Amino acid sequence: MQESLRELYINELKDLYSAETQMVKTLPKMAKAASSNELRQAFEEHVRQTSEQVSRLEQIFEQLDEKPTGKKCLGMEGLVKEGAEVMKEDYEDSVKDAAIIGAAQRVEHYEIAAYGTLRTFAEILGEDEHVPLLEQTLNEEKEADQKLTRIAEEVNASAEEGETTTSARVETSRMRTRRAA
Repeated sequence: MQESLRELYINELKDLYSAETQMVKTLPKMAKAASSNELRQAFEEHVRQTSEQVSRLEQIFEQLDEKPTGKKCLGMEGLVKEGAEVMKEDYEDSVKDAAIIGAAQRVEHYEIAAYGTLRTFAEILGEDEHVPLLEQTLNEEKEADQKLTRIAEEVNASAEEGETTTSARVETSRMRTRRAA
């Protein structure tokens, strides 16, 4: 049973550490599945950034004299499974990229919520050394989400354009079939 905010803080840090280590393993797969060079580069950059975020969490655990392990983040596990399903789908390239971006943004929003909560806990608990570390990661997660939104604008337009082109081809084919009959 959680008896104090400090214990909850440590438990949530462990959960987030698990989430980030899961993402270090997952982001390279997302990069490989992306067809857009810009999206692939964004994932590759975020892998490096996520490794730094894991290091910051490890720094916090050292300061707390706690171990970061011992908890599995089930929320992230579910998001990772959903992302893996998306990557297996047989979509046209730009549609698959749009789906991957959606999965990645769900991860970013989860992390933004978690880091915002932990930063607030750190402030309340007087963990002044932790606040800037958590704030830095929170800002990086927000920036990653914004970058994905910018990439999505182009990718989604391309996916829709491909759909329009495919629809036009199907309609042209139907018209030819009617004429031939």
